[in-house]
Amino acid sequence: MPRLVMKFGGTSVANLDRIRRVAKRVGVEVAKGYDVIVVVSAMSGKTNELVGWVGETGAFYDAREYDAVVSSGENVTAGLLALTLQENGIDARSWQGWQVPVQTNSSHSSARIAAIPSDNLDAKFAGGMRVAVVAGFQGISPEGRITTLGRGGSDTTAVAFAAAFDAERCDIYTDVDGVYTTDPRITSKARKLDRIAFEEMLELASLGAKVLQTRSVELAMRYKVKLRVLSSFEEMSDDAGTLVCDEEDIMESNVVAGVAFSRDEAKMTLVSVADRPGVSAAIFGPLAEAGVNVDMIVQNIAEDGRTDMTFSLPVDQVARAEKAVRDAMARAEINFHDLIADEGVSKVSVVGIGMRSHAGVAARMFKALSAEGINIKVITTSEIKISVLIDRKYMELAVQALHDAFELEKV
Repeated sequence: MPRLVMKFGGTSVANLDRIRRVAKRVGVEVAKGYDVIVVVSAMSGKTNELVGWVGETGAFYDAREYDAVVSSGENVTAGLLALTLQENGIDARSWQGWQVPVQTNSSHSSARIAAIPSDNLDAKFAGGMRVAVVAGFQGISPEGRITTLGRGGSDTTAVAFAAAFDAERCDIYTDVDGVYTTDPRITSKARKLDRIAFEEMLELASLGAKVLQTRSVELAMRYKVKLRVLSSFEEMSDDAGTLVCDEEDIMESNVVAGVAFSRDEAKMTLVSVADRPGVSAAIFGPLAEAGVNVDMIVQNIAEDGRTDMTFSLPVDQVARAEKAVRDAMARAEINFHDLIADEGVSKVSVVGIGMRSHAGVAARMFKALSAEGINIKVITTSEIKISVLIDRKYMELAVQALHDAFELEKV
């Protein structure tokens, strides 16, 4: 029988009534003739509660025990959904990560999937099981310990199962009915996309869109897994949601597919750094070791052998970054005259595969921002993306202006 993977997030399984609703959706797909693998998250709020409990035990907890605790939320959901499906007359069984097994590396709380052998589930499907309810977000390390994949890891679990079992499609059920041209809470003109290319979705996810976890999109693109994002609270239909697929599966793309934003960014500048070979490595090496996620980087034109180095980073990592570069200066690895941190900026980006073959996108973007009196602090580009750093107070205005400038409300 054909295989289908369905993933349900925390809001979709927040209580027993919603779990019953999920069971009915799964039953519809079983009636169509699919063997179904359902990947579930913990009930809404449960993972945060478990993480909080772990934190209360002490600041320096054992990451292995952290994984043992926080993975338990998905186990509860999987068991409850399996029981509900059984009550509906569907042969279903719950599976924890170690039972499948979902084999991962040993990086506790941020593990990566190494392999998913299909033997166990294949044997059960051959024996009459119609639905395997898999606890998402978790696996087992080579040492036999429970691991977790990081926040949002259930999306990655679902895509990995779709790839491992050659599923026809992977349906990701959330509390939104698809992927939009931007956040509808910022502009009412935001439009739901029928289809979006993997590359566009990957850029949008990495730039702040919260619909899909970045790793899940990377995995889907690598293994050509068709993803469909849809709401568990809307009526079911064949054309519901947004299909994330290969560029070749889209008849014709708009120049820009969407506007993404990251609200809580910061800009840091090292003033008057020596302009010599190796200075960039001397700066960004310690930042990487400190776990600082550097994004946009700009180096000014050198003058008298000195230059300024500017980069963006999440605002909650500013203190860590300052310590890293000052420690590097104390070790005489780098030298600078001043360190300036601006914690009041946001990143706004336009994304679209159509940008590859259309000129003037940057000019159109900058003109729209200029018309609203918005000053650009930093610019970076890629083949299908242009990002700018601006004052945070103008972020929503910038998103609205760019959405209008590229006429994203139009099909």
